[in-house]
Amino acid sequence: MQALYPGSFDPLTLGHLDLIERSALLFDRLVVAVLRNPGKNPCFSVDERLEQIRAATAHLDNVEAAAFDGLTVAFAQQCGASVILRGLRALSDFEYELQIAHTNKSLAPQLETLFMATATRHSFLSSSVVKEVARFGGSVSHMVPLGVAEDLARLFNRSSPDQA
Repeated sequence: MQALYPGSFDPLTLGHLDLIERSALLFDRLVVAVLRNPGKNPCFSVDERLEQIRAATAHLDNVEAAAFDGLTVAFAQQCGASVILRGLRALSDFEYELQIAHTNKSLAPQLETLFMATATRHSFLSSSVVKEVARFGGSVSHMVPLGVAEDLARLFNRSSPDQA
C-alpha cells in the first residue's frame, strides 16, 4: 500500500520526521510531497525543501520526496497512493484536518485519510514556530534535523546551527 504525506515542510521539523519514520513502517511506499503554493512566501525554495526531506529520510528506503501543484487528491492518484497521511499535534488541528479530509473524500472517494498523532515530545513544533525561533537567534537544533538547522543558520546569518 502506498501513502502520500503532503505539506509545505517549510522547514521540515522533527515532528514531521517522526511521522515519516513511523508511517514508513506501515506502508510499502511513502511519498512526502511539497505543495507549490503560490499564495505563500516560503523561506526555502521547493528544491531546498525537497533536498532537506531527502537528506533527513535517506535511511528510509521506501520514502521519496516529490513536489506538486494543485489538488492533493489529484497528486495522490497520480503517484498511486491510496492513503493521505496527516499529522495532528493538538485538538486544535483536528477540526481543520477533518474538514480537509471530508473535502478530499468528496473529490476522490477511493482515497482514505489517516490521522497520526505527533509524538508528545514534538507536539509543540510547527514550521512557523521553528522559523520564528531561528529568526530571533534561538537554538532550533532540538526542533529540526541537523541539515535543516544548518540551512536556517545560513538563512538567518547565524554562525552555527545551535544559534538558529
